[in-house]
Order: sequence, then structure tokens, then C-alpha cells
Amino acid sequence: MRAMSISGGTTAPASLFAPTEMPILALGYSKLSATALALRLPCNCMRRMRLVTKLKYSVADRTSSASSHVDSPAESRPVSRRRGGGSSLYIRPSLSVMKKDREEMREKVYEFLRGIGIVPDELDGLELPVTVDVMRERIDFLHSLGLTIEDINNYPLVLGCSVKKNMIPVLDYLGKLGVRKSTFTQFLRRYPQVLHASVVVDLVPVIKYLEGMDIKPNDIPRVLERYPEVLGFKLEGTMSTSVAYLVGIGVSRREVGGVLTRYPEILGMRVGRIIKPFVEFLESSGIPRLAVARLIEKKPYILGFGLDEKVKPNVKSLEEFNVRRTLLPSIIAQYPDIIGIDLEPKLANQRSLLNTVLDVDPNDFGRIVEKMPQVVSLTKGPMLKHVDFLKDCGFSLEQMRKMIVGCPQLLALNIDIMKLSFDYFQIDMKRSLEDLVIFPAFFTYGLESTVKPRHKVIAKKGLKCSLSWMLNCSDEKFEQRMEYDTIDMEEMETEPSFDMNSLMQPRNDESGSDYEDYDDSDDD
Repeated sequence: MRAMSISGGTTAPASLFAPTEMPILALGYSKLSATALALRLPCNCMRRMRLVTKLKYSVADRTSSASSHVDSPAESRPVSRRRGGGSSLYIRPSLSVMKKDREEMREKVYEFLRGIGIVPDELDGLELPVTVDVMRERIDFLHSLGLTIEDINNYPLVLGCSVKKNMIPVLDYLGKLGVRKSTFTQFLRRYPQVLHASVVVDLVPVIKYLEGMDIKPNDIPRVLERYPEVLGFKLEGTMSTSVAYLVGIGVSRREVGGVLTRYPEILGMRVGRIIKPFVEFLESSGIPRLAVARLIEKKPYILGFGLDEKVKPNVKSLEEFNVRRTLLPSIIAQYPDIIGIDLEPKLANQRSLLNTVLDVDPNDFGRIVEKMPQVVSLTKGPMLKHVDFLKDCGFSLEQMRKMIVGCPQLLALNIDIMKLSFDYFQIDMKRSLEDLVIFPAFFTYGLESTVKPRHKVIAKKGLKCSLSWMLNCSDEKFEQRMEYDTIDMEEMETEPSFDMNSLMQPRNDESGSDYEDYDDSDDD
């Protein structure tokens, strides 16, 4: 009876458990009939199985729904499936597909660059923005700095710099240092590589080094504006060796800061290839090493004159225009620029002009250059005005020629001051024009500071002397002469000339020349 009651009550449960057969198989159970299963399982297990069945159907429905909503491009792509049969929830493209996508996006960026005139040939291998919009943002920012498409083509690698991560931090730092925004365009045209730099790692150490070279903080911005390439140099390389060599030849340590401020390009010059050969050539020309050091202190830019391109050819030109070799040191010391300008045509033009106007022969022209080498840079108009002034004063052509050869400074003095001196000479001193022909340097002395005071003393004593005896001496020497009863002709001084010793005044901080035999083997 008990068995029959159970058998008779199996209709409804049998139909209820029928749908659970597949989930049970899927879960790895033995194949059982619904009736046998109902007989063996307690009620709690049967309820659990119903819940598992519902969960499996729910997951299957969601998987089917998700796969039906995938867009058509994804459907066409091969996908990687996890082991275990059915569709996976983790769908991703293969490496080849990802590479192809990147190439397609990069080609779109290249097409954009070509469209605006930028040649992207050098950008292969460089990390670039993945979208055209980001690349357009970079180019717009570079345009806002004043850089043109041509500038970008000159250094296309700048397109690899992020606006926020690279460009803005570097420019902000330069601005805080005092570099003027108005100079950013030229700054970046000369040294665009600065946009790749790290402020902390690359730029800050260079600034500290410059300050350590006694360059004043207020001068740092001007140094960077004049020579932005300095930000890319290694501290232990060219910068340190060039400064050490200059100090070694006699450049005062106190002057180093000023020298580098006025001509920071020195920091990029190699000692063995540029500085040392230049110094040695001037020494071989007759200028003492210490005098060379003083010239560098006063005009450090002379180190930038190309030795083979300018200096040696100019020295040769001077000799070809009748300048005596023994006076070359004096000429260079008086006017160092003469070895760095385009000299030969200037010499030819000035010689032709003076020959035409004053009948100056080639030898006399050589004497003029020896006494005032700056004559090569005088312009035609002012020179002719000075010749006309002398002519108006009553001098003959021959007298003017003698005066110019004897004192070529007459071609460059202030004419208004010359007129005042000449009027005093004629009216108060009452001397003849021949006195000026003999001593034309009269016009180079200050009227109020020298000529008038000394003339009054001479007149009061009733002495008669030459202009040279009266003027061509120091104030102390003149006072001594006023104690004489007669004029000693042996004390008559020759015409004023340049004194090389004036360049070599001793300093208290002169360093030993530890770098006289400097070897540039490690300066590469």
C-alpha cells in the first residue's frame, strides 16, 4: 500500500522534474529517470536542484542576449574563446588586429600632417598621439609660440613632445628664470630640443652651474636668450674645460662671470679645436699670452672669429696692404675686430678712396692702418667731411696728406670740437698752420682739460715750444718741464703710439698656468 501510494503520486512530480534532465547531465550526474530520482532524493535536495536549473537557464538567456547585441564589425573578427565549449564572456582582438588598428590610426595622423605641409618621414618609431585631434592640439600650441610649419619641418621630432607633460613645464621654468616670452620663438628655433628636457634632471643643474661661474641671477635669462644651446651641454664636458683653460692662460677668475655673460658661446667651444689654436696663433703673431687674456676679458667674442676662415686670411691681407709685420701685434691689440671682419675689400676701398682724395700712396696707407686700424671701418661720407674741414681751414692737399698720414684720427674726430680747437689755436695761441702740420695730434687733446690750461702756463712763463713738447706728456711731466729754464730737445717725445704693456697690468689673483700644455684628448 505504501508503495502504491508513492507510485500513484508520481504524475505531477514526474512532469515537474522532466525539464531538469539536461541541467543534471550537464552537472555530471548519472542518467536517472524522474521517478527513480524522486524516490531517492529528499525534499531539500529537490528544492536546491530547482534553483540550480533556474540559474542555468538565466545564464544561458543572458549569454544569448549579449551575443545578439554585438556590433557587426566585432562579429566579423576572429575571437579567442576559453576552453570548455560555449561562448566566452571575455572577447578581445588578437595582437595582429591591434597592430593593424594602430597602423591605421597612425596613418590617419600622417595624412593630417601631410595635409598641412609637414613631412612625417622622420617620425617613424616616435611615440605620437593616437588621434588627429591630439596632434592638432600640439601643432596649434607650437603655432601659438610663433613656430611655423617650416620650423616644425626643421625639427619634426618636436611633435613627440606632450603639451602638458613636456612643453608647458619647460616653458614655465624658463619664464620663472626671466626668459622673456617675446624671445621664445627665436629660442625654440635655435634649440627646440629643450622641449624634450626634464626640468629637474636636465635644466636645473645647468642653471646652478652658470650661477657657480659667477654669472649673476639677473643675467642668466640674457645668457639663455643669447645662447640657448647651453642647456644641452654636459657639466663635466666642454663647459668646464673651456673655462679652466681661459683661467689657465691668465683670464682673471673675477672676470669669468662677465666674460661668459657677454659671450656665453665660449661654453660650447672645444679647447683643443678652437680656443687653444686661437690663443697660440695670437702669441705667434707677437702678442704676449697675458695680453691675449686681457683682450679676451675685454672682447670675449674674438674667440668666435674663425681661425682659418677669417683670422689668418686677414693677417695676410694686412701684410699685403703694406702693414709691417712687426706692428701686427699693436694693430690687433688696438682693434681686435680687424681679424674677424671681411677685411680685404675694406682695405681695398679705403686705399682707393684716400688715394683719390689725398693722393695717399700704398706705403702711406700702410702707415695709416698701423696708427689707426679702425680706419678700415670708417664710412666714406664722414671721411670726406673731415677732409673738407681741413681744406676750409686753409691746408693744402700736401699738408692734409701729411696730417692724415701722421694722425689718421683726424678722419674720425668730432668736427664741432675740432672747430673749437682750431679757433682757439688761431685766435688765442696765434700759431701758424705749419705747427698743426707738424703735430696734427693737437686736435686729439681736450681743449678745456689740456690745451687751454697748458697754453696759459706757457704764455705766462713766456716760453716758446712746439705743440708736441707742450701736449705730448702727462700732467706730472708737464709740471716738471715748467721748472726748467730751457727746453731740453732730448725730451721731445715721439708721436703717440700704442703701448702693449697697457694690456698687461698685474692682478692679485693671477693663477699659475696649469693649462699651458693642455691636452684636448679627453675633450671630445
